[in-house]
Amino acid sequence: MKRFWTEVTVAPADGGFAIALDGRRVRTPKRADLVVPSEGLAEAIAAEWAACGEEVDPRAMKLTGMANAAIDHVAPDPEAFAAGLAKYAESDLVCYRAEGPDALVRRQAESWDVLLDWARRRYDVDFACVAGVMHVPQPPATVARLAHAVAVLNPFQLAALSPLVTIGGSLVAALAVLEQALPAEAAWEAVSLDEQWQAEQWGADAEAAAALDARRADFLTGARMLELVEA
Repeated sequence: MKRFWTEVTVAPADGGFAIALDGRRVRTPKRADLVVPSEGLAEAIAAEWAACGEEVDPRAMKLTGMANAAIDHVAPDPEAFAAGLAKYAESDLVCYRAEGPDALVRRQAESWDVLLDWARRRYDVDFACVAGVMHVPQPPATVARLAHAVAVLNPFQLAALSPLVTIGGSLVAALAVLEQALPAEAAWEAVSLDEQWQAEQWGADAEAAAALDARRADFLTGARMLELVEA
């Protein structure tokens, strides 16, 4: 669509803060008011609308899209959405290690053991790790406690956590970002380690590099929204 507004404003509303275009509230695709829980997130979404040119590209408005998802898709059944993310505890990326070469094995251990050690301390759990891709069951207590850590989140936190989990393949890394135990950039380096290794060994393919950059942008946007939900 073409830009039709001049002024973007943020104002208190029931349940948080609303964004308005020339005094008219922004609505989600399902026609709910776009009301977010923090002023910081509302201001960041308003900035996306203010930055629009004459032609509006929704794909460039990533925080708006995540907030829409939180309201339209997560809030109606947050328990089911949380359960979907929690399933990643059963096959977390950082529990599956390369069988070789030795340099990659060492790099994974240096990056991923730190995450597992943090999760062990934070949630009082343990992990089963394996070399290769054959599935290894995790202890039931580990799955249950990580699932609980996700289940207690609100819809906006769940919507923001989703790209970290699904893009990175690691619930542990996503929770470390949520808990501010690991910077988002460091978490991205950890979950994209294998792709970066392949690029170093065989050279960067332009199409693959562009896809990885897009995934990184979505991953970091999710991390930013997690911060803004509390701002």
